[in-house]
Amino acid sequence: MAALCRGSHRWKKINSFHVLKRKLTGKHDYDLVVIGGGSGGLACSKEAAQLGQKVAVLDYVDPSAKGTKWGLGGTCVNVGCIPKKLMHQAALLGTAVKDAQRYVKAKATMAEAVQNYVKSLNWGHRVQLQDKKVTYLNLKGTLVDKHTIRGLSKAGKETILTAKNIVLATGGRPKYPSNVPGALEHGITTCSHSDVALECAGFLTGIGLDTTVMVRTIALRGFDQQMAGLVTDHLESYGTRFEWKSVPTRVEKLSSGALKVTWTNTQTGCEHSDTFDSLLWAVGRAPETKALGLDKLGVQISKETGKIIVGPDESSSLPNIYAFGDIGEGRPELTPTAIKAGRLLAHRLAGRSSELMNYDNVRHSGSRPPRVIHSLHLSTAYIPVYHAFYKPLEFTVAQRDSSQCYIKVICERAGHQKILGLHFLGPNAGEVLQGFSLALQCGATYRQLMQTVGIHPTSAEELVKINITKRSGLDPTVTGC
Repeated sequence: MAALCRGSHRWKKINSFHVLKRKLTGKHDYDLVVIGGGSGGLACSKEAAQLGQKVAVLDYVDPSAKGTKWGLGGTCVNVGCIPKKLMHQAALLGTAVKDAQRYVKAKATMAEAVQNYVKSLNWGHRVQLQDKKVTYLNLKGTLVDKHTIRGLSKAGKETILTAKNIVLATGGRPKYPSNVPGALEHGITTCSHSDVALECAGFLTGIGLDTTVMVRTIALRGFDQQMAGLVTDHLESYGTRFEWKSVPTRVEKLSSGALKVTWTNTQTGCEHSDTFDSLLWAVGRAPETKALGLDKLGVQISKETGKIIVGPDESSSLPNIYAFGDIGEGRPELTPTAIKAGRLLAHRLAGRSSELMNYDNVRHSGSRPPRVIHSLHLSTAYIPVYHAFYKPLEFTVAQRDSSQCYIKVICERAGHQKILGLHFLGPNAGEVLQGFSLALQCGATYRQLMQTVGIHPTSAEELVKINITKRSGLDPTVTGC
């Protein structure tokens, strides 16, 4: 595959390796080499280049079990947030079509447009790297020592690069359940686990497909379970089927092409089976660290997760080797978090700043047509907890069920009641709470929330009117404007 690079250079074959020689001062080819062209790696490399560093990015995608591969941008751009949200939008439009029977009528499709947009993002990343003078090499990188990287192309050619600092931002790949016969041969994967599983189920149901979700224990582990229950109630009310307390045992492909899935109910011990057109696994991700050669260098890795153990400054156990994003132990697996962490790391490595990434109060949202849950993952054990069931204006004429539209504000007990977390279930929750995330970062209190004038008529204004606590026992249903 072609490698895009800038600057004067020549190729020299030494000991069967192709070595890229650049006219640089110092003993290394680069100030920084980043292995991984996902959101975090690209952000770090471009920021470092803007700060005057000599930078290279190695990115190479091994095909999936089904032969799928993709371009620059990582999971989020290619097989995660971007295509997922576009499909979610298609589901929203599908729901709007149903509502339109009371307004107007319409219909649409999506797959080709989604793929075309993703390809445009891949190309855009290549252009940005070139504009910022970052050398892009379509190579799979492995560490030889703490300053040396071996890159391997698809054709098997090896390239050796050296760098003062090395950043590992290789992210993760979806897992298959290795103990289920037929899982790898007949299933496909999504980019994450329970939250994305429900997102996919939501947009598949939303575009009119018969969809079933199999849940081993609980839905949305790690989220507030009251909110999780409302989400699954909503999905069920819109047609998504759930098989609770169920574990798949085997997958078989029938002569008709359909997939026969067999599972066991863990409560009753009974075995069940059904046929489906396709099977999507959403059982988590594994960090892409095994092929980096870290064990030979003594880089500390968590035995439980396989992730790299890092300090507050993203440093590994070896000086000059850093890791962040999905492969950093204890780090949120979120694209915006990786982008910000990568940019801050670039500034520190260039000697321009000492600011560390603040991983507290990182927000997370998930799309589940026709609404979104947004949560800061804080326990409702804090009191007081203000809450409200509300009805979005757009649900009224269409006579849509709003019984799962719910808000919860968790506060400290003393003083002006500092807000500790927000949970929001309803339309456009990600948009609604982006601004509130800033407020929480600035230490917003319940008193300040009550002093805020709402924008009418919006669902967001329900947050600045919330006044009933769970402890009061009063009906939290909003009536009127």
